[in-house]
Amino acid sequence: MSQTCTKCKNPISENETLDPRAVSYPCCNKCWAEWKEYRVMVMNEMKLDMSLPDHRKLLKKNEQIFVGVRTPEGDVVDFANEDNRKPDQP
Repeated sequence: MSQTCTKCKNPISENETLDPRAVSYPCCNKCWAEWKEYRVMVMNEMKLDMSLPDHRKLLKKNEQIFVGVRTPEGDVVDFANEDNRKPDQP
């Protein structure tokens, strides 16, 4: 069964090895690499301290927003409904 990236909506090939954390979304390696660069900016801009649980939760929320499984308002996107998988619409 092929998977679709939650960020770019492109199919993920079956022989592509995904990052263990990216598999849970699923998110392709290209988008996950973008997140790894972007998260540094998020941590610096928000002055997050990863030793604090609340700051780690905030980074996780930003990760979910980045990969497209959560809206900025905090709503979880249900991808069981195919209407939610339209890449042309924000």
